[in-house]
Amino acid sequence: MAIDKVREYLKQWNADGRIREFQVSSATVELAAQALNCEGSRIAKTLSFETGDGCILVVAAGDAKIDNAKYKARFGTKAKMIPAAEVEEKIGHAVGGVCPFAVNEGVKIYLDESLKRFHTVFPACGSSNSAIELTMEELETYSGTGEWVDVCKGWGMDEKSALWQAM
Repeated sequence: MAIDKVREYLKQWNADGRIREFQVSSATVELAAQALNCEGSRIAKTLSFETGDGCILVVAAGDAKIDNAKYKARFGTKAKMIPAAEVEEKIGHAVGGVCPFAVNEGVKIYLDESLKRFHTVFPACGSSNSAIELTMEELETYSGTGEWVDVCKGWGMDEKSALWQAM
């Protein structure tokens, strides 16, 4: 089971005991926010894509959406999500539990700038009813990447709403 694989993986940082398992589903941003009693934006959703070079994961804030132009500029290809039926085979975790820990070899992981506005976020842990609270430094370390990208839109305050708030 993928959560056991993640638990074993997180042992190297003594973080395995911090995994939370719920009696309810946390498979979507909304369900995870309810289970954790937090804002949906603090859920670190892990999105899986196919590129010409293989599969990648982009971990983003729960309220962020992929900006196709930014994605193409960064990765050189159109954003193409992996079909749900193929995610577990290609990534190592099923939809609803995809996370940046203990993934298949060769899967590259990127962290989106939308996460940086939070002190801690909650990524899944390999199952559709689990999560762990991590700081940005822990997320970088545990995911095995220090590579931040800016490929999302729709999170936080944009310039127009910031101007409106100032009026």
